[in-house]
Order: sequence, then C-alpha cells, then structure tokens
Amino acid sequence: MKQTYNSFIDAVKDIYDGATIMVGGFGLCGIPENLIVALSKTGVKDLTVISNNCGVDDWGLGILLKNKQIKKMISSYVGENKEFERQYLSGEIEVELIPQGTLAEKIRAGGAGIPAFYTPAGVGTPIAEGKEVRIFGGKEYILETALTADFSLVSALKADAMGNLVYNKTAQNFNPNVATAGKITIAEVEEIGAIDPAQVHTPGIYVQRLIVGHKEKRIEKRTVQKVV
Repeated sequence: MKQTYNSFIDAVKDIYDGATIMVGGFGLCGIPENLIVALSKTGVKDLTVISNNCGVDDWGLGILLKNKQIKKMISSYVGENKEFERQYLSGEIEVELIPQGTLAEKIRAGGAGIPAFYTPAGVGTPIAEGKEVRIFGGKEYILETALTADFSLVSALKADAMGNLVYNKTAQNFNPNVATAGKITIAEVEEIGAIDPAQVHTPGIYVQRLIVGHKEKRIEKRTVQKVV
C-alpha cells in the first residue's frame, strides 16, 4: 500500500530549497497541476526544474516561474511562456536547452540506472561543446549524461493501492519516464481503484506517494473551426 495524501500541500511540503524536481507533462497536457499549485504555496525557492517546457504564463510551471521559485530550468524549448522568455533573455533564470529527444532519453536513462549514452543529436552545434565525441559506424555521436531528481511530480488517470499508474492517452508523454527518475515520486491521479495488470504504464515500485484531485485540464492554445 502506498502512502495516500488528502492534502496537496502535505504531499509536497518536504520539497526543500535548492531541490531538483522533475515534472511530467507536455505544455499543459498531462501536468500535475494541483501539485504545482501546492508547491507555489509552500514558498520553496531556488528549484532546479527538469521538464519539457515551463507551462504558460498563468498556469502549470508558469506559476512557479512567476513567483521566482525556479533558479534553473532544464527543458527543450521556451514554449508559449512569455515570462519564461523574458527571464531567460534578462538573465534572471539559468536555462539549459536540450533537444527534445535527448531530454527524454536523459530522463529515461536516469530512471533505468544508465549513467550516460551517445546520441547524434547536436553534433556540430553549440550543444556539443565540451562533450566527448566518438565515431560509431562512421558517424559522430556525442556523450550525454543521464538526469535524475530529488522529487518527481507526475499526473496519471488512475492508480491502484500499490501505486501502479495508468495515463490517459497522450498524457503519457514525459510522465512514465519522469516517474522512474525521481528519488521520491508523487503521483496526482483522478481516481484510485483496481487496474488490469496488463494495462499498467508505470509499475508501483517507482511511486512513493499518491493523491487524488480534480483537474481543470486547461487548453494551452484553443483553436476553433469557422463555419461558413
């Protein structure tokens, strides 16, 4: 049985100043939105955040960004967040931009206990500066090190009492890899109940805490069709 919380604040209150956290999701899809809001209320600061991007200006990780709680962001793009762009260009936040596939593999490798790997992504660009280069099959590859975190925050559709998780369609995105790479993984889910073992996306061995909560599931960029 995994520890189940009734309060989002209680679930994250031991995340400390200077901690490294990983956050699942892609834009606003599949983000642990309630855990992020709770973290914004704890006042924790100087966080290093590893996530595909930084949400939008008023939601998701954008809340922590606006509160100046993030010291460093490790992500693949600035995205739709104007405040992220402003802080980056003004030097208020340290940003490490990584090719999206490389970021996903760095997280996956960290969760699998693989310290480093070679990839062709970034060869011959500033990304390769200072990194080991080797040739395999006549092609250059650069060495990338894995990523892990003190805490991982993920969002799932459903969990069972043992912490096994099922994600909803594309909300899988970065969540399964992020769930494996944190020393303590906190899963925000919509319900807890029985799960068919064949449908499990993340085994409960990776999950330490569960909390059930309602999600707003905001749309990052709404488009509508005009009927003529």
